[in-house]
Amino acid sequence: MLRSTMALGASTAIGLALGLGVGDFVSAQVSGGVDQTVGGTPFQDAAKPAPETTNFHSDDGRLTFAIISHTAGNGFFDPAYVGAQVAADAFGINLIKLGPEAPIDDYPRQFEIINQVLQDPTIDGLAITTGQAGAYDDVVAKANQLGIPVATFNSWDPGILDRDDISHTGQHYSAAAIGGRAMVECILESGAEGGSILFPNTTTMGNVEVNNRTTSAFEAAVEALDAAGKLGDFVVDAGPENIGIDVDQKNLVGSVVSLIESRGDVVGLMGTNAATTPAIGDAVAQLGMENQICAFGFDLGPKMLDQIKAGSLDGSLGQQPFLQGFYPIVQLYLQIDRGVAAADLDTKAQLVTEENVEAVGKRFEN
Repeated sequence: MLRSTMALGASTAIGLALGLGVGDFVSAQVSGGVDQTVGGTPFQDAAKPAPETTNFHSDDGRLTFAIISHTAGNGFFDPAYVGAQVAADAFGINLIKLGPEAPIDDYPRQFEIINQVLQDPTIDGLAITTGQAGAYDDVVAKANQLGIPVATFNSWDPGILDRDDISHTGQHYSAAAIGGRAMVECILESGAEGGSILFPNTTTMGNVEVNNRTTSAFEAAVEALDAAGKLGDFVVDAGPENIGIDVDQKNLVGSVVSLIESRGDVVGLMGTNAATTPAIGDAVAQLGMENQICAFGFDLGPKMLDQIKAGSLDGSLGQQPFLQGFYPIVQLYLQIDRGVAAADLDTKAQLVTEENVEAVGKRFEN
């Protein structure tokens, strides 16, 4: 006890001897403390929710929010649902987690679910992904008519109705450039002196965000090769419009295998969503080309994490989906309780490779 007291310092020891706790003693000694607003309201009171908040819209004594993604069947959005639940628990919100059952993007089913939710009189807030740009205006208009605030996450729809008044949580598509540069670094380090670098994509699905990611990754790969003086040695192909080489969404692995075999000299592959990325990993493993192709992707799910550990995928970009679920729920609450709206959050992207894969995915954070 004597050593512990001496380690705290003589003045703190005196405070403890007088019966003051360490925190009490520090508070008593530090000047500049602020415990109320300039207008005189104690911060403890100002921090409390408004009395009418829990009776917002549904007037049933509690807030109920729905979070709806465009695919709940492949595990990618699991961290988003977990993040949303953490936020809901923190603010005492009843949360309904919904999404299409399919392992790939299913927008017709998403719209079916959204329309069902908008008919539920207990719903007070709506958080949705907006993967098909231009398709959600009616949803926002209906929610506005009902008095239900909307927050968007994941895919960005720049022209959605009331965009300036709606918060968005997600990364800019330019984050895909991180993967394009990493793939080129992998290829150059492998000693490859030439070959094809391909960007498969489900272009017919019309996901503008994914298409833009592909363009960004393609341009970054070209720039990296050019900077290394190697651009003339490789064929970099992202399709005729640089939004990706179309592959069959109903047979993704087979399509990627056929693409690799048809080119014959593939040294790099990169996908830009949660559908093409694991398909690339499966195709590389099926062909036994783990040491011949630098395979990268965008998005992390249980399968991609396993593929990185197994070596069939060299790396993939995590969108921080925990934040993509957490922050929209917080934003909806703040909009209702505080009148704070349209505050966006850029979640950026984290490159996950064999070197750091063991540090992620343990608690549904990426």
